[in-house]
Amino acid sequence: MNLRPLADRVIIRALVQEEKTKGGIFLPDTAKEKPQEGEVVAVGEGRTMDNGQKVAPQVKVGDKVIFAKYAGSEVKVEEAEYMILYERDVMAVVE
Repeated sequence: MNLRPLADRVIIRALVQEEKTKGGIFLPDTAKEKPQEGEVVAVGEGRTMDNGQKVAPQVKVGDKVIFAKYAGSEVKVEEAEYMILYERDVMAVVE
């Protein structure tokens, strides 16, 4: 991947959602919800405070995270789809 996030942004690869429900009903693309869980593939340097200090990011590459539903921007690079969003839009790390 040739993307490097700037400042306090992270790049996430959204996890694939199930194609069918627990009851066995197949979902068309229009009925699927936007994913909210993914894996961090790149992290920026961190946020710069008003006094010039850098605040290190709290997430790291490889973390599985839950992020805000309509946060970030979707990008497609080399046939793979990613989300670029601010670290503050990451709500939790799945352990």
